[in-house]
Amino acid sequence: MTYIVTDACVKCKYMDCVEVCPVDCFYEGENFLVIHPDECIDCGVCEPECPVDAIKPDTEDEPDGKWLKINSDYARIWPNITVKGEPPADRDDFAKEDGKFEKYFSPKPGEGN
Repeated sequence: MTYIVTDACVKCKYMDCVEVCPVDCFYEGENFLVIHPDECIDCGVCEPECPVDAIKPDTEDEPDGKWLKINSDYARIWPNITVKGEPPADRDDFAKEDGKFEKYFSPKPGEGN
């Protein structure tokens, strides 16, 4: 098992999870974070830190493995992030919205650190 970041992170990107990860397995996109599944040690400390409940065990992924694939693919090309950055100013406007990946996701990398 590994943990994955899902739709709720898009446009919110609070990054509280980054601070608690003992193995630095988060990678940063312009408006979304992902977890590298091969680096995640399944400790689960990141899951309760997410204020929008975007982090789930991969056992709760969609039947087609959509989020595991997205996390795997983008963790290979986005920069690693090990320190919490500044979340988007309008993050609270998107916190309760569903279907954000299809509407707002950007494949551009974030700044990393």
